[in-house]
This record gives sequence, C-alpha cells and structure tokens, in this order.
Amino acid sequence: MPNQDERMWSDSEVEILARAVIRAPSVHNIQPWSLNLPGMRAELSERTDLSLPEHDPTGRDRLISCGAALENLVLAVRVLGWAIEVEMPPGQGPLVAVVTTSGREPPSGRELHAYAAISRRRSHRRPFAAIPVSSSMLASVIGQLPRGVGCRVLSAGDKDGLAALLEQASRTIQSRDGLQRELEEWTGDWRSDGVGDGLVRPGYDKAGLPWAGLVRRTSLVPDVRTLACRLDAESILIFWAKDDDRAGHFTTGVAMQRSWLAAVDGGLAASVLTQLLHEEPVRERMTAELNLPGPPQLIMRLGYPDGPVRHASRRRLGEVVRHPDDHRSF
Repeated sequence: MPNQDERMWSDSEVEILARAVIRAPSVHNIQPWSLNLPGMRAELSERTDLSLPEHDPTGRDRLISCGAALENLVLAVRVLGWAIEVEMPPGQGPLVAVVTTSGREPPSGRELHAYAAISRRRSHRRPFAAIPVSSSMLASVIGQLPRGVGCRVLSAGDKDGLAALLEQASRTIQSRDGLQRELEEWTGDWRSDGVGDGLVRPGYDKAGLPWAGLVRRTSLVPDVRTLACRLDAESILIFWAKDDDRAGHFTTGVAMQRSWLAAVDGGLAASVLTQLLHEEPVRERMTAELNLPGPPQLIMRLGYPDGPVRHASRRRLGEVVRHPDDHRSF
C-alpha cells in the first residue's frame, strides 16, 4: 500500500469531495469555483470568469460563495477519515484555499451531522411555519463561527430599523436598469438556490415579500410597517466581518455555511440575502444603527419550513473538478 506521500485520491473519494463542493450555495447559483486534487491535497480556486458586475462589482458575494464551498470540502475530507490542515493563501490569486491531509483521524459527531445536512440544505424563500425558534437553537446555530466573523440575532426593535433599510434599498434596486437586466440573465430556472439569489416564483414576489428573494422591477415592495410585521415572524441573523477584505468575505462564507448546516441539522430551513447590502448607504446605516463591530456581509432568515423546499440544479462534476488522471470523468 502506498504511503501518505505517494497516495492519490481514489475514484470514490474524488466523487465524494466534488459532490460536496457543488452542493454549496452560491450567488445566483453560479458556483464560482473549481477544485483541483493533486496528490492528497484539495485546492479550491475562485472562478473570476463567472462575474456579476452589476450585482457584485467587488466580487464579495463570489468569495462568500467560495467560503461556503470550502466548508463543504473540509467536511467531506473529514468524513473520509483524514486529519487536515487548511491554508488560505494571501493575495489576489485565484487559489483561495488548500486542504492537505495529515494522517488518519475519525470525524467528530458535529462534523458527521453537518456533512449529512449538506444534501438536505436548500434556500427556503417562502414564509416559515408559525413556530418560534428557541434561543437555545439559535445559540447552537451560531456557536461555531470562525475567528473574525460574528453574528447578531435581531431583536424586535432591530427589525423595525431593518424594515426601513430594506424598503429604502428595494426602491433603489428597482430603479437600476443594468442590475435588473443582469438579474434576468442570471436567474433562469436552474439557478434557484444560493447566496443572495433565489428564483422568486410567479405570484410569490407579487405577494409583497421581495426581501425574501431578489428584488425585481415587478416586485411589490410593502410599506415599512407591513414589512416589519413580516420580519417579526422570522428569526433574522446579520453576519458581519471584522475585516471588509477578501479574507473577511471568504471567512464569512465559511461561517454562513457552518451555521446553515447546523440549522438544517436542527430541523430548520433558511435563506440568505446579500443583494440589499450592495447598496452602500444602506450597509453603512445598518452598521451604525445596529452598532455592529464590522460591516454586515449577509442577512440570514431562519425558521421551520412550511412545506418542501425546491431543489436547484448543479453543474456536472466534470465542470468543477480537475484531477491528474485525465481518464476520470463524472
């Protein structure tokens, strides 16, 4: 049997790793990553060719998406029984993370539960069931955040202020012609799950809940009082990063996915919104009014699902993974 330095990922291991990565949420479900598997390493790279210049001009959401993919990748390697070391190279290069195996080690109970939740995670854009989420459940959802990222669970008073900010941002977004054209291009039927995306089904956005998915020109934006009442029926989390840079955005994605999987493991459903946070005046006001230690990166809504959640299409494994053995196809 080859030693650790000579070993390569087996066919079944490659498939497990690749399937975990492609199930990560991403902005408009564009899945902006590639996975290279040399030796016993797993290299995750950002695909800058998949860009959203109107929605995501700085690439912040794209990096958050890659962070979510890394969390899934790490869980898959751990469930395969490998101890790991994770390196996040500095700089602007496409390589965003390297996972290296360092011997055998069984996964923890938390890792097994989180990995099992990967295949069940969906974006829930509909209203939630009228069942409150307990404070102990919320604490477990946000109890494993990486260093540099925090989360604020909004109180009733916080939600009143958030409603005003959401209404302001929605009006601005509806008036931006370039952004609305980009939304039409990138939100076809197969792109319905991810970070700040969500295919708003016909009739749903017209019910007056544009903040739960994408704000389109045809969305009926409710008044602040109505929106505040709807927000009050849900658990709302604001994720912030101490550093508003590439590392901070990437780590936010790790935190988001870690919390999302913990929520799914606890029987909850969730969806994530970032579109409104690309309106800088809104983002700055939210930071100040909520007294956040760092700029907000995303909004997560949590609750118990009121029915089945739609599954989104994914890229073929061969479009995502690269392996030294060219004969392998998926």
